[in-house]
Amino acid sequence: MAWLVAFHIIFVITWFAALFYLPRLFVYHAECNDEPGNQRFKIMERKLFNGIMLPSAILVLITGVWLLILYLHHAHAHYWWLYVKLALVFLLYVYIGFCWKYLRDFKHERNQHSHVFYRWFNEIPSIILIIVVILAMVRPF
Repeated sequence: MAWLVAFHIIFVITWFAALFYLPRLFVYHAECNDEPGNQRFKIMERKLFNGIMLPSAILVLITGVWLLILYLHHAHAHYWWLYVKLALVFLLYVYIGFCWKYLRDFKHERNQHSHVFYRWFNEIPSIILIIVVILAMVRPF
């Protein structure tokens, strides 16, 4: 069980590294005005999404479901904090869907958002992370 928790935490950390960095790349890409820079950002965004964000999100899901199945036999699995945490994690997967959409928009030169939009978009995972960690560690309800 300790190994499973350790790997789950490792995958969460790599996932959040990508969740923090990809939208930051979108900020810089939206500000970019030259073609070599535009092409460089497209490559960086694609590699980050396909090489780190998506695989780590899948591994978080696999290890998280595995942990959930193991914990269903314990009484604390029925506390409300867990359901709120799972709902917030679900929102992170929705967030990945938006990242994929914006990635494709940049790829096909269809970006409609400013760097300011992406700066705000970049804050969403931080807020969710803070709430999820507090829920998991404090278990307020």
